[in-house]
Parts: sequence; C-alpha cells; structure tokens
Amino acid sequence: MPLVPANPEGAAWPGVSMGLAVTGSGLFLTTGHTGTDAQGEPVTTSAEDQVVALFENFKATLASAGLGFEHVAQIKAYLKSFDPDFMSTYRAVRSRYLNQSCPPTSVAVQAGLYDDRLLIEAELVAVIP
Repeated sequence: MPLVPANPEGAAWPGVSMGLAVTGSGLFLTTGHTGTDAQGEPVTTSAEDQVVALFENFKATLASAGLGFEHVAQIKAYLKSFDPDFMSTYRAVRSRYLNQSCPPTSVAVQAGLYDDRLLIEAELVAVIP
C-alpha cells in the first residue's frame, strides 16, 4: 500500500510528515501534534491556548489531506502531568472541534514531552472516505 504524506503549508518540522494517508486501507494517521506556532514554539504557557493551538494544528493537517474533524476515528493525548483543571480545559476545547459521542479518546501521562513548556501532545487516526 502506498503511503502518501500530508503536510500543511508552513509545517514547523521539515522532514517529518505531519500526516500520512495509507492508501487502500482508508486510514489517515498523524504524527504527534502540540500547541505550537508555525516556528514550532509553544504558543503560550496557557492550557487553553495550547489545546486550541493543538486542535488548530490538527485542523490544518487534516485539511492538507482533504479531511476534517468529522473523519476522526480516534484521538490519543499525552499529558505532561495530570491536573483536573487541565482535563476540564482539554475536554471543553476538544468538544468545540469533535462530536461529543465520537471518537474514542485515550489520555496518558508522560514522564515528559520534547519541550518542557508543552502541556500536551496528541495524535489522531482518521478515516478516508
């Protein structure tokens, strides 16, 4: 099955596919996305700002493959640490982008993320219609 990379214009990580269509399987996979700007820097230290930026970055990656949030089948999130207030913020922002009844979501706490200023990293699986 041919693999087709998908990268939004201005993606911050040269040499890394932000998304990958697995043709013939109907699957679209993303690399880990974070709440960063076009230069790869965290937008702020605010939980809400980072989660909004995370989903906006997902939106751009999905759009680069002709997809949208309605195609998302699963999301996996990795947190810097567990904080009930952060989880409330994450759920509130996620609900602005994704249907409440779908998709399945996993959340795990990591020992750390690649940049200590980041609070969350996540990846998606989407279905190509």
